Amino acid sequence: MTTAWDPDQYERYKAYRDRPALDLMLQIPSHRSYREIWDLGCGTGEHAALLKRRHPDATVHGLDTSPAMLAKGRARPEQIDWVEASIADWTPAAPPDLIFTNAALQWLGEHETLVPRLVESLAPGGVFACQMPQSYDTPWHVLLRETAEDGPWADRMAARVGVRRIGRPEDYYGWLQPLCAHIDIWSTTYLHALTGEDPIVDWMLGTALRPYVEALTDDAERAAFLDAYRARLKPVFPRRTDGTTLLPFPRLFLAALRRG
Repeated sequence: MTTAWDPDQYERYKAYRDRPALDLMLQIPSHRSYREIWDLGCGTGEHAALLKRRHPDATVHGLDTSPAMLAKGRARPEQIDWVEASIADWTPAAPPDLIFTNAALQWLGEHETLVPRLVESLAPGGVFACQMPQSYDTPWHVLLRETAEDGPWADRMAARVGVRRIGRPEDYYGWLQPLCAHIDIWSTTYLHALTGEDPIVDWMLGTALRPYVEALTDDAERAAFLDAYRARLKPVFPRRTDGTTLLPFPRLFLAALRRG
């Protein structure tokens, strides 16, 4: 089942969600020529549009499974080929010179075959630039899974697939080394100072909570599920005296150059 994404909810913390994508873009070699660019999991298309502005002579494609997200992209003035499809099924018609994917691959499994397949699709000398949340083992995801498994909704939650545990940096190096002339792998933990009455649940409603809340069609049960999740979060993420709630968010970055 495809998750129905809400672009407005997703962009509620836009500045925080944009920062990793922009940090990743800084590692894309600027002296190279890019004719074919794909943004896989493009969301609302902001980064595909930025790539088009940076490389105006390139053909830029933005791929996503969400019609609502792609509708936001199509409203942008940049000339981009918007494609509704899954990364898991994606095969480019022409070898890309750049694959950019920000906060998307954590939804897919079998990275040991997925990531090499994406890199193998590149043209010789092409660039693979990827950012993924390392969030599976963070407290807010652990507590989400515990909440889903502990309640009258457990049977309907059982089939829901949330974010997956991604590989270790060493794993990605091993998978990419036979294919790539240069590999740069690093991680960053961003400390988000969130405000509001319920900031972590608000953050999660833009991403990882959506498959879970969609499993519940009854408004009262959905509210009870969210209340149970809030109760588990509260002692782990207390609000500070300045009114903020701190969310330390780890992310993994890959920037690799396919052998020419």
